[in-house]
Amino acid sequence: MAAVVELTDSIVAKAPPSEYLAAHVVAADVNMFGIADDKDVRKSIRVGPVPMPDLAPDEVLVAVMASSINYNTVWSATFEPVPTFDFLRRYGKQGGYAARHDVPHHVLGSDAAGVVVRVGDGVRHWKAGDHVVVSCVHVDDQQPATHGDAMLGSDQRIWGFETNFGGLAHYAVVRASQLLAKPPHLTWEEAASVLLCASTSYRMLVGANGARIKQGDVVLIWGATGGLGAYAVQLVKNGGGIPVGVVGSEEKAELARRLGCDVVINRAEVGLTTPRDGAHAIELGKALGRVIRREVGEDPHVAFDYIGRATFGISVFVVRKGGVVVTCGSSTGYLHEFDNRYLWMNLKRIIGSHAANLQEQWEVNRLFHLGHLVPVLSAVHPLEDVGEAARAVQLNEHTGKVGVLCLAPEPGLGVTDTGLRARIGEERLNLLRG
Repeated sequence: MAAVVELTDSIVAKAPPSEYLAAHVVAADVNMFGIADDKDVRKSIRVGPVPMPDLAPDEVLVAVMASSINYNTVWSATFEPVPTFDFLRRYGKQGGYAARHDVPHHVLGSDAAGVVVRVGDGVRHWKAGDHVVVSCVHVDDQQPATHGDAMLGSDQRIWGFETNFGGLAHYAVVRASQLLAKPPHLTWEEAASVLLCASTSYRMLVGANGARIKQGDVVLIWGATGGLGAYAVQLVKNGGGIPVGVVGSEEKAELARRLGCDVVINRAEVGLTTPRDGAHAIELGKALGRVIRREVGEDPHVAFDYIGRATFGISVFVVRKGGVVVTCGSSTGYLHEFDNRYLWMNLKRIIGSHAANLQEQWEVNRLFHLGHLVPVLSAVHPLEDVGEAARAVQLNEHTGKVGVLCLAPEPGLGVTDTGLRARIGEERLNLLRG
């Protein structure tokens, strides 16, 4: 712990630099891929110095010890479905401090764990030296809708994707309303791998804005060893539900069992490939439903689907009468096809979900503080190697979360509660790491 304090103190004592190292893309590269089938993110993500922006009164400068890869970094680096510079340009038109974001470089990254080094004049609850994790949800607290559910505010944006100055860097500029206390028993890289995916899964499944699972619910989880899926498995299991995980290999099947899946289905076992049309989705849904009923005796209450085009029609078909399909993304394509008869005649529901508001994030962060949820980190890369880290996510060659060390000189640092860490155990904290 003394080493952690010493490192923190040395970072806080330094004056912020005029430039800092960051993973970024540049506007000049927007058309670099043309019509190429393989838009390799290693070609577009650059790591180099960028200017340090001024701090707004409601903002905090965080020295980023570690970050992690989310799929929105892949979108930014492939400039699809639209170049994220369009988001920055639109935001910059608001003027004032928003204009800082509209520059020809975009610093990426929507997760971070680090140390507060400077605070704006309007910041009340944070000070230099605080250990924090950063929420990806960037909101305008002067909009009325924000106070009902921050995700409904018209100026809600995802930091590091729809805004600049993201977390894959030595420093990040964030609003004070994006900060939560870092779980003290986690390392920097573990803490940086949890908030976006875990809170998104929490809102989808547990919170009042999602499926609101209860004890005994059968929940179908596509991609059960991915970043979102691995937290979904834990949330369902902790809530007394029955997680049914779908994965793409025997290796991932074993990891899904380790995470807590009661039933694991390898896609190849039931011929689950990308549906060609609605009829094909029904055929595959029947095959999947037979396996689920064989294993648990009933159809799913909920389908947790962030895969999109390849799975959505199956999800709509396979959930029980009155069941729910909850979605937060479409990694295989945005245009979904499903047979609407099975939705309306069986009174099923589709819930769209996006990230999580600060209260939902606080709740899920509390579960990490208690040790009820654990990280699902599988690999850690240095910042200089961020292109390779993002490429692994782009090709779905990863499991869980892929971490990136920023200012942390090596993995394993940042723990200030060794007692809680020992009680949880290293094996449990490293479920997906060999």
